[in-house]
Amino acid sequence: MSEQGSRTSRRRWSAVLVALAIGVAGVAWAGCGGGSDSSSSVSSEVQERLEQGKEEAQKGIEKAKEEVKKGFEKAEKEASEGVSKGAKEARKGIEKGKEEAQKGIEKGKEEAQKGIEEAEKYSQEYSP
Repeated sequence: MSEQGSRTSRRRWSAVLVALAIGVAGVAWAGCGGGSDSSSSVSSEVQERLEQGKEEAQKGIEKAKEEVKKGFEKAEKEASEGVSKGAKEARKGIEKGKEEAQKGIEKGKEEAQKGIEEAEKYSQEYSP
């Protein structure tokens, strides 16, 4: 995962932790008699905050999963493109190698033909 994705993921987890801390603080406040409401009203409020925190955490997790999935898809695409590019380069190299080999063969034929012609020339000159 990229550094940016890692930072984003850390921020989300921080937000989840803050939401949970708020819920816990609400429970502690309610336990200390922090309001004049009845205990059922405070309990209901705490339950609501915990549910909100849970929903926020779930949303953060889902979003993080989606970003990880996108990151993997991007990495897979880039790897595939790299393989494709490498294959193209390999084909170019093979074609270039074939051309060079063909040139070498042609040059070798020319040199051999020259050698044959010179041998025939010397043979005729030095024949009795």
